[in-house]
This record gives sequence, structure tokens and C-alpha cells, in this order.
Amino acid sequence: MSFDLKKGETLGLVGESGCGKSMTALAIMNLLPSGAIRSARKLIFEDQDLMSANEKTMASIRGGRMAMIFQEPMTSLDPCYTVGNQLVEAIREHQHVTLKEAGDRAVFLLEKVGITGSSSRLKQYPHQLSGGLRQRIMISMGLMCGPSLMIADEPTTALDVTIQAQILALLLSIQKEFNMGLILITHDLGVVARMADRVAVMYCGQIVETGDAREIFENPLHPYTRGLMDCIPVPGKTERGQELGNIPGIVPTPIGDLWGCPFRNRCHLAAPGCADKDLNITEISPGRTCRCARL
Repeated sequence: MSFDLKKGETLGLVGESGCGKSMTALAIMNLLPSGAIRSARKLIFEDQDLMSANEKTMASIRGGRMAMIFQEPMTSLDPCYTVGNQLVEAIREHQHVTLKEAGDRAVFLLEKVGITGSSSRLKQYPHQLSGGLRQRIMISMGLMCGPSLMIADEPTTALDVTIQAQILALLLSIQKEFNMGLILITHDLGVVARMADRVAVMYCGQIVETGDAREIFENPLHPYTRGLMDCIPVPGKTERGQELGNIPGIVPTPIGDLWGCPFRNRCHLAAPGCADKDLNITEISPGRTCRCARL
């Protein structure tokens, strides 16, 4: 897989569960689980090669210049420490500030993300807060050091629809204010349509299509992307009771060698050429790529 991100831009990383979206984010942060190996020909962040960076360098980048909102807000905060302890720790680890300056920064950011009574919230433990408040605190924690890149891994998981909308609006406003690059990981195409400037569609550990968000939604090229679009009801077009599209079969296991197009066993356009060993992603037009033997 290959992609790039500009400052102030939002990239939507889309795909069904198990395709490798979260593992990609963890690989960028060098936080892969034990036994997993990160490899890349080139992995550059702000002119720094992350592949050659040692753990001390990566520790200085994580939480400082690069931050991540993890997938599950209900369990991402440490239950043994107050909210204030966890927020203050982030900035004091990376910047030379006093405890008071760190506390003031924490209060400022909690207010920025819409948490009222922020001074008193610093003394609370995670179990005393709702899922929406915990998610806002996770966003505040990521912003403590003013990062250049924020990775949001399913930031609206387990939240009700009203809170989801508030969190997404919050992410957009904060991104514009701080001019951050944002990688938004989700399987919700509605969220992508609202948030993303560009989209990268993942399937079975590969990026199968990239492009401008509007182009992807108006003219999806890869059969998998088209299948995802067909599953979504369209206001004004999809009639009540009308059967939605579906993608038959299941995602193939990533264990062992993969060859050709991993989607071919679920694709109605599959042909013998789809099983070729080397199926490279092709640039269709500037900024638009697709990995499909039928193009």
C-alpha cells in the first residue's frame, strides 16, 4: 500500500472490518503488536525517515508531532488515573512546561472540545464519564502538544448518532484551526463523504482505489468500491422496501501468499487475468489510482 497526506488535508481510509486499516495506523506509529513486523521502502513524516528512526526517536514523535485517537473510547483511558493526570503527562513528556502550564493547557483544550466545567473534570476518573466525554478527552489528549498529524481510528465507535455528529463536527473544526493532517479510519462511507478530501479504499491488506472524495463517490472504479456504494441507501433514489446491494462471500484470509486480485472470488467481473501473480495499482489520472485487471 502507498499513500500521502498534506498538512490540513483529510484522508479517509475505508474498508470493511479486518482489511488492515487499524494495523496500518499502528504501523505508522510503530505500535504494532508483538510478532508483527513493519516494513516499507519509504515511510517519511515531515522529512524524517521513520523506518530508520530508533525507539527513542519514535517515542519523541508519538504524542508530540503525531497523535492517535484510538478505536474504543470506553477502554482507551487508564482507569487508575484521573483525566488530569493523563492529559498533563502527554505534554510534560514532550515539552518543557511546568505543571501549572500543563494544567492550563488541559483546561483550555477541554473547553475547546466542548466540555463544560473543565477544571473539575480534571479530577475525575474515566469511569465517571460518558462515552462521548471520554472521546472528547481522547481528542484533547491528542492535541496537547499541537501535532502535525492526527490519526482517528473509528472515532465514533460505540457512540449514539447525536454524539457521533458532534464528534465529527468537532474534529473538522479543530483540524481547520490547528491545520493538522488527519487520517480518518472508518467503514462508514457517510462519515467519509462528510469529512474526507481524499479517499483510499482498502481490501485484504491492499489499497485498491484512491482518489478525490467526490470522484470516488460519483464514479467508483474498482468493483469492491462499487459494491460498497451499492449497499448504501440514497435519499430520493432508493425506494422504501427496495433491496439494497450486497457483496457475496467473505474476505479471504491474509495468512500465506496472496496473488492476483484478492477480491476476484467475490467479483462478478472476475476473469482469468485477475489471478495474475503481480497485480500493481495503476494511475488512471493525476491523483486517481485503481488496482484492477479489468480496467
